[in-house]
Amino acid sequence: MNNKIQEYKSIVFDCDGVILDSNVVKTEAYFRTAKKLGATDEQAQALVDYHVKLGGISRYHKFDYYLREILKQPATKEAIQVLLDEFAHELEIELMECEIASGLQALREATPNAKWSILSGGDQQEIRTLFAKRHLAGFFNGGLFGSPNNKDEVLAREKANGNLQFPALFIGDSKYDYEAASRAGLDFIFVTDWTEVADWREFTKANKIQVMDNISDLIR
Repeated sequence: MNNKIQEYKSIVFDCDGVILDSNVVKTEAYFRTAKKLGATDEQAQALVDYHVKLGGISRYHKFDYYLREILKQPATKEAIQVLLDEFAHELEIELMECEIASGLQALREATPNAKWSILSGGDQQEIRTLFAKRHLAGFFNGGLFGSPNNKDEVLAREKANGNLQFPALFIGDSKYDYEAASRAGLDFIFVTDWTEVADWREFTKANKIQVMDNISDLIR
């Protein structure tokens, strides 16, 4: 076992690509959402490309960009909400069926004194509902957090209110996860099995980031 894992008072997990094998599910849902609301293949693919490039960033920001920069339309609250609603509909079934990371129970048992939390770019209420339905919420006694607040905002808030205690670890699979963790002073582990970061090897090497295939590696 990675003995250092037991020293952390808080462990923060990204959701997509770390706890759930849901990166591809969400990428495909972006494409279908755009197409169903009248986009060309080129416009839908441009949204997908932007989504993959900004892994871990809120869907609110991505749809705002999509409307303004790809469709060249006003990014009104109403227009964004239409996209959000369709996207949530596209995800509803798939998120109930995607694989859960192995080793979760064993890691929880190995870190009984640590506060666990989820910090996702996904919609906060969607995550809370999904984790309740999939019987995952009980693992995360530190809370389940997501958009519309971004990860920097949530980490700052949870530090300020004392819920996030140090030393703390962030386990993620995107460049933004690493950047947010670094800005907030958390240690970071990049998990690679389900990441959509094509150049993760170069990125982690350049930034001297600890790499693991998945969270099961922490208990081996």
